[in-house]
Amino acid sequence: MDNVPPLGRHMILEVWGKPGSLPYWNMDEAAAALVQSAKDAGATVLSERWHHFGCGFGYTGVVILSESHISVHTWPEKGYAALDVFMCGDCDPEDTLGTILKFYGAEKHSVRVLQRGMEPVVTS
Repeated sequence: MDNVPPLGRHMILEVWGKPGSLPYWNMDEAAAALVQSAKDAGATVLSERWHHFGCGFGYTGVVILSESHISVHTWPEKGYAALDVFMCGDCDPEDTLGTILKFYGAEKHSVRVLQRGMEPVVTS
């Protein structure tokens, strides 16, 4: 079987910082940080969509890329953010990590990377 590269890489990122801290409820600054992280990876930003759940609550958002997307959902009371970074082409989702971890003031984080678009291997 040919060694065919994946169509894309999908990074699942969980970030824990200080509960109640600014990055987990400040949606506008998060939007700027995620756009910057996309640029850090060489991605092309097409558009964004954000929703804040109200004073003291978190937000959800997506940065739509030519190469796919970056999405986030936060829980300020827990100091927790769940992010997906899916990129194809020459972009590497792990190149977004520095900006994202710095923005959220990460005390702990977890990263899992999936290869997407790989044809299943059929054995008999």
